[in-house]
Amino acid sequence: MISGKTEIAIARADRVMRSLDDRDGAARDAARRERQRLNAGLGRTLARIGIAVLVISIVTIVIGLIKPIGMFGFLAAVGVAIGVGALLSFSGRREIAAPNVTPDLPNGQMVQRFDSYLFRARRALPAPAQAELDRLSAQLPPLRQVLERIPDLDPNAQDARRLMSVHLPNLIDRYLHVPSAYRERDDGEGVTVDERLVEALAAGRQALTEISERLAREDMAAFETQGRFIQTRYSEKSIDG
Repeated sequence: MISGKTEIAIARADRVMRSLDDRDGAARDAARRERQRLNAGLGRTLARIGIAVLVISIVTIVIGLIKPIGMFGFLAAVGVAIGVGALLSFSGRREIAAPNVTPDLPNGQMVQRFDSYLFRARRALPAPAQAELDRLSAQLPPLRQVLERIPDLDPNAQDARRLMSVHLPNLIDRYLHVPSAYRERDDGEGVTVDERLVEALAAGRQALTEISERLAREDMAAFETQGRFIQTRYSEKSIDG
């Protein structure tokens, strides 16, 4: 009897640990992708600062050749360069805000911005919502691969873009505006704010999953059609004939 209870307890612990491992893995992967984006953004920021400093230096030299600027002019140019560099540096900071999406933004970049937004918003959410966010984040890399191959105006792409740029960010933003003291209170349907957040995130994740699967099935059907065409067109019987 004791042995049976022990086995049940061990099995339950194994399930919990596997769940934690999966969650940590998704969060770890999301952090790695965010570091890659931040490193790329840092490189672009440094490049802009370098160009700005170079332009200011050239202008200062040209002015100095025309009319001596003296020590104060040189210090003023240095101050301008430092100010411009600081401005460009601070402009690269990121806050928890909805992805900035324009109609001409490619699908792949849309997914990346949404992925970055989820990573930055994660810490502000309760643990159950964080777990749901991890599941959502884990499916974004394959979704990006699928969306990158289709036009931005494709109906499936438009549905995914609305979810990632409007509906889900608005959901999280409105949750964050609810005072923490009210988040565990039941609403008219007996559901707390925290519970409704998790349910809505799960619904959004399922919608993105369905979009991804629908597009993947279309790719598979197109591949199958092409394969059958080649087999029919270039079969040995056709060649011999």
